[in-house]
Amino acid sequence: MSPEPKGKLTIRVMAMPADTNANGDIFGGWVMSRMDQAGGVAAIERAQGRVVTVKVDGIIFIRPLKVGDILSVYTRILGVGRTSMKIEIEAWATRFQSGLHEKVTEATFTFVAIDDAGRPTPVPPSPA
Repeated sequence: MSPEPKGKLTIRVMAMPADTNANGDIFGGWVMSRMDQAGGVAAIERAQGRVVTVKVDGIIFIRPLKVGDILSVYTRILGVGRTSMKIEIEAWATRFQSGLHEKVTEATFTFVAIDDAGRPTPVPPSPA
C-alpha cells in the first residue's frame, strides 16, 4: 500500500451517522458513490463535457470508514481512449480525533464521454 495518496485531491466529505450500516461502519456503497462522484469530476474536466460511468474494476475495501472521519478522494487519469477514460481512484480517511490518514478503498473506474443525445463522443486532445 502506498504511504501517500496518488493523484489529485478531488473531493472531501465527512462521514455522518445516517451513512452507517448495522455495525456502525459507513456503508461501502456510500464510499463507492463518493469515488464515482470524484471520478466523474475528473472525467468531466478531461472530456470537457458529459460523461457516464461504464465500469468499475478491482474495488478493494481495505479498512472501514467511521462516523466523523473525513473522506478524501484522489483521482489520477491512467489512460484516455477515443471515447473512454480509465481513472484510478483512492479513498483515504482522516480519522476523527486521532488525525491518522490512511487508505480505505481503491478502484479503477472507466468513464465514457457522451454527447447531448447520450451517444459516445470522442474525448478531445489533451490541453497543452
